[in-house]
Amino acid sequence: MFILIEASWMVPGLHRLQEFSKYLISLPGFVVRVTMEPAKFQFAIDRGGTFTDVFARCPGGKVRVLKLLSEDPANYRDAPTEGIRRILQEECGEPVPRDSPIDTSRIEWIRMGTTVATNALLERKGERIALLITRGFKDLLHIGNQSRPKIFDLEIVMPEVLYEEVIEVDERVVLQQAGCQLPKSDVLEVGTGSTGELVEVWRRVDLAQLEDQLRGVLARGIRSLAVVLLHSYTWSQHEQQVGQLAKTLGFLQVSLSSEVMPMIRVVPRGYTACADAYLTPCIRSYITGFRAGFQRTLKDVRVLFMQSDGGLTPMSKFNGSRAILSGPAGGVVGYAVTTHTDGGTEPVIGFDMGGTSTDVSRYAGEFEHVFEATTAGITIQAPQLDINTVAAGGGSMLSFRSGLFVVGPDSAGAHPGPTCYRKGGPLTVTDANLCLGRLLPDYFPKIFGATEDQPLWREGALRGFQKMADQVNDFLSSQSQRAQDKGPSQSQMTLEEVALGFIRVANESMCRPIRALTQAKGHDTSRHVLACFGGAGGQHACAIARSLGMKTVFIHRFGGVLSAYGLALADVVHESQEPCSAMYGAASFPLLDQRITTLEEQCMDALLAQGFHRSQIGTEAFLHMRYERTDCALMCSASGHPARQDTESSRHGDFRAAFTSRYLKEFGFVIPDRPIMVDDIRVRGCGRSGICSQHSIRPNVCTPKVETQVKCYFDDGYLDTAVYLLEELSCDHTIAGPAIIIDKNSTILIEPDCTAAITEHGNVRITVGKGKVRAIGSELNTVQLSIFSHRFMSIAEQMGRILQRTAISTNIKERLDFSCALFGQDGGLVSNAPHIPVHLGAMQETVQFQMRHLGTELKENDVILSNHPSAGGSHLPDLTVITPVFRKGVARPVFFVASRGHHADIGGITPGSMPPHSKSLQEEGAVFISFKLVKDGVFQEEAVTQALMAPAQVPGSSGTRNLHDNLSDLRAQVAANQKGIQLVNELIDEYGLEVVQAYMAHIQVNAEIAVKEMLREFARRCGQSVGQLEVCAEDFMDDGTPIKLRVNIDQAQGSAVFDFTDTGPEVYGNCNAPRAITLSALIYCLRCMVGQEIPLNQGCLAPVRVVLPKGSILDPAAEAAVVGGNVLTSQRIVDVIFKVFRVCAASQGCMNNVTFGNECVGYYETVAGGSGAGPHWEGRGGVHTHMTNTRITDPEILEKRYPVVLKRFELKPGSGGKGRQRGGDGVIRELLFRERVVLSVLSERRAFRPYGLDGGEAGAAGLNLLIRQDGRSINLGAKTSVAASPGDTFQLQTPGGGGWGPPGDGMEQREVPLGCVPESRRPQASFVERGSVFEYRQLQESV
Repeated sequence: MFILIEASWMVPGLHRLQEFSKYLISLPGFVVRVTMEPAKFQFAIDRGGTFTDVFARCPGGKVRVLKLLSEDPANYRDAPTEGIRRILQEECGEPVPRDSPIDTSRIEWIRMGTTVATNALLERKGERIALLITRGFKDLLHIGNQSRPKIFDLEIVMPEVLYEEVIEVDERVVLQQAGCQLPKSDVLEVGTGSTGELVEVWRRVDLAQLEDQLRGVLARGIRSLAVVLLHSYTWSQHEQQVGQLAKTLGFLQVSLSSEVMPMIRVVPRGYTACADAYLTPCIRSYITGFRAGFQRTLKDVRVLFMQSDGGLTPMSKFNGSRAILSGPAGGVVGYAVTTHTDGGTEPVIGFDMGGTSTDVSRYAGEFEHVFEATTAGITIQAPQLDINTVAAGGGSMLSFRSGLFVVGPDSAGAHPGPTCYRKGGPLTVTDANLCLGRLLPDYFPKIFGATEDQPLWREGALRGFQKMADQVNDFLSSQSQRAQDKGPSQSQMTLEEVALGFIRVANESMCRPIRALTQAKGHDTSRHVLACFGGAGGQHACAIARSLGMKTVFIHRFGGVLSAYGLALADVVHESQEPCSAMYGAASFPLLDQRITTLEEQCMDALLAQGFHRSQIGTEAFLHMRYERTDCALMCSASGHPARQDTESSRHGDFRAAFTSRYLKEFGFVIPDRPIMVDDIRVRGCGRSGICSQHSIRPNVCTPKVETQVKCYFDDGYLDTAVYLLEELSCDHTIAGPAIIIDKNSTILIEPDCTAAITEHGNVRITVGKGKVRAIGSELNTVQLSIFSHRFMSIAEQMGRILQRTAISTNIKERLDFSCALFGQDGGLVSNAPHIPVHLGAMQETVQFQMRHLGTELKENDVILSNHPSAGGSHLPDLTVITPVFRKGVARPVFFVASRGHHADIGGITPGSMPPHSKSLQEEGAVFISFKLVKDGVFQEEAVTQALMAPAQVPGSSGTRNLHDNLSDLRAQVAANQKGIQLVNELIDEYGLEVVQAYMAHIQVNAEIAVKEMLREFARRCGQSVGQLEVCAEDFMDDGTPIKLRVNIDQAQGSAVFDFTDTGPEVYGNCNAPRAITLSALIYCLRCMVGQEIPLNQGCLAPVRVVLPKGSILDPAAEAAVVGGNVLTSQRIVDVIFKVFRVCAASQGCMNNVTFGNECVGYYETVAGGSGAGPHWEGRGGVHTHMTNTRITDPEILEKRYPVVLKRFELKPGSGGKGRQRGGDGVIRELLFRERVVLSVLSERRAFRPYGLDGGEAGAAGLNLLIRQDGRSINLGAKTSVAASPGDTFQLQTPGGGGWGPPGDGMEQREVPLGCVPESRRPQASFVERGSVFEYRQLQESV
């Protein structure tokens, strides 16, 4: 007997079918075949910002794909509902009216990914919410980590907070500390938190007072609350009391931070709770509207939504904090599953290039997650796929600036879109592909123009590129005389060459973050497959893979709708997580095992309740682990590391081995004797429910049909290019490039020397050849200049990744307080990363000093160590390691690489080597003028150890207090330099030494041109058309020392003299600033005033001559103390320069350096203040400005690790200067000491207030108060060290920013100042960066 059993792809319940089939097979005479074709419709829908993609499996197995506009109110209310309606109507042959609920009897399941939450966050269109937070911290989420997002933007634009009102909850809990010397009489209760830590309750919640405040909020129409109380991650009782009261009063959404994500660090946890309260009502509203379009509101249909972590969840559990990446997560699941099931085993880079943005991710057998990421200025603590939005997409705007081809970062968006959309938009990458014949209008729908019925406008794009070519050629002509002096010049460019140039620059700009993503974790980029999807990626895939050294590109047959297809492949996920505070070891294994088992049971129960059988459910346990005294935590699974039989592992697996092996892979070393801490326990439960991704197609012995033949432009000019339709290709077809494969939703370009093969499942696998080697000469080529600019920066960035991976200290590994740089044969800076303001240009002085000082003593295999101010150093803890690079047959170094890292201690009179009261350089630590760290290839450990311990010979001083970290970090700096040498040598091998050195010079000239244009523009605005323009300004240090600057600008030459003559003399103290500090401040100011991205290198200072009087505070004696000059005087130099150019009012002008410690612990922080107002912007309060951008320690981490209680951290209202545009407010920060400590303060702007401009008032001065336990207040002054006792409170009041314009005059600024973009020229749309690459760069620039 033959029995056919039809099974649903809906896997819950499938186990019963399998068991029944096994039973029948066991009976004699029975033949059973199980077919997995669905009996009902299955829909997977990705609702994007512009388009909604629908993937449907119909009864019988037929597949339908549909793409429609996400917003089309004239034709339908909801795009996913409309997509379902159309497919049901077309497949069933029965009308399905739009105005009636859809019959769900034929629908088995619906899966959706949506950008509803993301769009609401980006556009700030979420629910009105109020924030409830511990008293004293009402502005905590406004201040955040106190860093600014773009270090060169004088107008500090940060996304607004999500809440409308703040209620300060009168409550307080603190963690108990064994050494605490405060009286116990103030402790109301001691309890054990969920982490096992002891918690002291100092103030209970005043619910009666809170009830009155909440009723007032309700009366003002707010129905959603975010509750964020300090230490609620471990002591949630107070939040639960507040939440219960709020729900009783009638609030519809109450997001408790302890429930949304119970992880330590109140700032990101607070942002997450706010996002949940802000977005969840929007999601509920959308789901309610979606359900209303179906009969019985979809009660009989299983509806699942994609979460940010790549797992599906029932719509009733879908919430705001886990919905941010709901849309793009489906694409990651899609390429991860399909690439590995179609014969691939290599690790994969996902490349999703759309119209507005490009997303990059990585998959190597398991999904890569991050647990904290920032989107639109809001940091979310939740498991999220590491999807990196790294660039704009096909809509990237193209421009030519100062000799460089620039692609993005701004986007034309959907409206007006590219030029070819016929709506007056700018030239974009899409236009370039159209001009080159890589996009074919005949295969695009006619939906463009005002009437939305026109084809793509190739003629308009060609016209635009002709204008661009004219602009490029005008520039080349203007540079011809200079070029003739140095060699042949570049010939004029055709519009096709210009368009192709932009494509090549776009490709290189996308390669940089892909390299960063892979190399950050120790992976070789070239060993990956590039999985390309999205509408625009197929035109760039071959070129990008070739640039990255990849051999294979994989494009799925549903690549145009892969995010929707990925939803159909995904599993249902339920996660449980709780905080922990345990040391990993035998003593903690019973606790860890018990808590893992409990969380596993929670996940299992949740998935069983959704209809899964135990056989379909898998759980995986993770521990969030870090070495003690570090912040670098890794979420580790014990997969591949089974439990050991001895007592060295948990029974759930050997997590220690998992942690150390991953740490070694990512960072290149382990710390064998350091205890490992567990911060969180997490279990991920998966219910397997995805459809099978396999779909075989039949071979066809016939030659693939050529649809048409077109001319397509490549490096060798126009080439005949065959066009094929993907739907007509079979699995035995191979297509050699150049060719174009057209799919319904994308265009795939097969470049010359590449070959595409159609797999048995109908996908496209491209083998990428090396391509033709292009001969590049040493003469300037503007396209090649733009590409070299990216390559040089990439070298510095990759050096930084090696340094960060291999360093051991917190300062370098976690705070990323370092810079890496590449220098030309003359020691001139070529590229520098990251852009730490106080390092800009400073290392060039160090390299050129060594060239002069050592001369022919610079030998191959030598590495130089230097930090002395007279040798280009900034302050002593910044150790610079320089490696000269030789080539065979060349006597002198052909280039240099260097890395500068801030070492936490190098000796001196105080721990941390930043004494507030030093009077000579030798009191500040170990000094290196020109020390050979490596000689003849041998690391000089004994000699450098002696030098680091030498400060102990100075009375009252000590040698380095952390020799092990010093030596480890110096080795890491040497390794970073070696990486730079390797990469530049590869560049030389590719292009030749003469070409690379020529482009090092060309890129410096490019920066020079940009600065010259800025200086000419300033002279023009001042009415100076010919001759010299002279402007001057003066400001003062708190001790009265003047810093005076006179600038003479030659308008014709675009040059300037910055003359600091009449600046005050060297001071008896440590506010002296070495020459390198002034040059760094000057480069920072020039870059800010240029107002656009330019290479930051030696060329910035080429049009500038700097005069620094010998013996002044800006050029002190070699033995002068300088630590304050680096952190304080640098800010005053910036203030004076901006005052000369009248760019903006003064910002706080101080870093507010605070240090405290005792024999057991030491802590250092800098604290934010107010930024200065400008002609059309108000200053920002509570933010770091100019020469620093340091993040501040989270309050919960601060109180957990150090003997203090943070009583208050909020803005100081009214401290910003009044004006037509107000200055930003400073902050008030209060530290209560729990033990005896020595408190040191190093600050400025306590006497001379930050100036206002154009009639604006000055900002308030800062103030440092020590409030003794008996209530006595003492003004500490700007710089001091003092003993503090338990119960004493340090109150820091930081300066506000100056105002601009007379208060209340109501006049508009008529001319936009330097460094500012007029409203009319501001981009209409920009992509929003996110992901680990973005987070890393933000952290680098937060130093």
